[in-house]
Amino acid sequence: MTDQRQPTPIDAIAERWFDTQLDLYPEFRVYVGRPGREGEYGDWSPAGHEAEAEAARAALTEIESAEPVDDVDVVTKLDLTRELQLELDKHEAGFWQRDLNNIASPLQNFRDIFDLSPTSSADDWSVIAKRMSNLPAAIRGYIESLRVGMSNGNVPAVRQVKLGIEQADALNAKDGFFFKLAEQAGADGALPESLKAELQKNAGAAAAAYGELSYFLDDELAHLAPSDDAVGRELYSIASRSFLGATVDLDETYEWGIEELRRMAEEQEAIAREIKPGASVEEAIAFLDEDPGRKLHGTDALKAWMQETSDRAVAELGRTHFDIPDEIRTLECMIAPTQNGGIYYTPPADDFSRPGRMWWSVPPGVTEFATWRQRTTVYHEGVPGHHLQLATAVYNKAQLNTWRRFAGTSGHAEGWALYAERLMEQLGYLDDPADRLGMLDGQRMRATRVVLDIGVHLKKPMPDGSGTWTGDAAFDFFNQNVHDDEAFNRFEVNRYLGWPGQAPSYKIGQRVWEQIRDELKRREGDAFDIKSFHKRALDMGGVGLDTLKTALLG
Repeated sequence: MTDQRQPTPIDAIAERWFDTQLDLYPEFRVYVGRPGREGEYGDWSPAGHEAEAEAARAALTEIESAEPVDDVDVVTKLDLTRELQLELDKHEAGFWQRDLNNIASPLQNFRDIFDLSPTSSADDWSVIAKRMSNLPAAIRGYIESLRVGMSNGNVPAVRQVKLGIEQADALNAKDGFFFKLAEQAGADGALPESLKAELQKNAGAAAAAYGELSYFLDDELAHLAPSDDAVGRELYSIASRSFLGATVDLDETYEWGIEELRRMAEEQEAIAREIKPGASVEEAIAFLDEDPGRKLHGTDALKAWMQETSDRAVAELGRTHFDIPDEIRTLECMIAPTQNGGIYYTPPADDFSRPGRMWWSVPPGVTEFATWRQRTTVYHEGVPGHHLQLATAVYNKAQLNTWRRFAGTSGHAEGWALYAERLMEQLGYLDDPADRLGMLDGQRMRATRVVLDIGVHLKKPMPDGSGTWTGDAAFDFFNQNVHDDEAFNRFEVNRYLGWPGQAPSYKIGQRVWEQIRDELKRREGDAFDIKSFHKRALDMGGVGLDTLKTALLG
């Protein structure tokens, strides 16, 4: 967008809040491509969390008294007010005192930032050495915060504590991530010996800090951790608001999830019979998995196939269904340095010096990949999914302040990505029944997560009437509905048990996106233009779903 909008007082408040977050947690600068304070971590101690809460209170007072001057301001005020109030609600509820799970807690975040850190020069490696040396203080602050939770009886479930111990032990190992990273730095002999030595020393300090964390989790926290995985309605309601940017009726949503899961299963069964007459879903999957023409061998082949599939979508959709500026037509498909099985997207830097990237974290020993399962994943993570959505927000500098370009919720982002999967089916990119079965496999999994996640954490009745949900029952339910290997299923269910509200936000978000589209179609009739709807919605940036609904429907 080339028309420069004059920044307003509300833009200034949003910019200050964004800068405040980067000041409090300078490691986030790497994610947004903002130089400065390289190698530093924020204060993850109780004092650091209180400083963040104080800053949020001050920003909330500012934004509540500010007057919008245009429609962009109206959306900014609405969404920033929502986010700041949510941050304070989470702080008061003590989320920071129990922040430990198997996928997205400080334990993982401290390490994951290294994946995006540049490594092309000696200066880059000096920053990595500095970050390694600063990691122990960050971990000790984190331990302090968990100790406050212990004193308040606000402790994560023992299942998550044990998983945290396993991950911390792996990072403390002599053949673990930090030592491998240091060895990689000196492999080509281009770095000074002094820097290589510093990297080795600091890798040892970083690994030892994870050893310290493991000891604390095992020696102190595990003894107080409850066996019950459920967090209860109060915490769950706040978590759901956080991930959706919206308040939903959790009981109605649970019942909708059960019905949506039934519908997904019936749709899958029909396509299974289309793939192989008379076949069950399991038999159709086995048939496809035995087809050598639908297999890739090795990560090099996987990466090339991802890139080819993505490039085709960008080129073709950019001609027909979306306005895709040149700046965001580059999407790099990458094999992640980690090996935890995740597939994810990272947006471009603010100046596009780092492009958007789709990452595949391939577990150890996995060498074969089924294209029929994953074609829809490329659309989910790339175009028209996350890349189109998030890179568009970065691109719209002339209209949106920095906070609007980088803010967002899982419900908005992941809901759009699931919406995009269905859109690609409607546009004919999943005409192969096998590819549609793969898409439905993912959609059924997301519906399963709505039922399981709300069911466990709110202790709802099981859909089959067999009793009340428990964490252990969740594994059997997931295995009945998701056709993947045991290791993947176990990792996923552990994620839901330890990260309440996040997994349902995908399917609930898709539901909200479709509700907004359908309501606009009802109101506008023949004048409704879906391309225009997509542009209006994506140009808004990553707002909460309640804000999106208000902005588009009034």
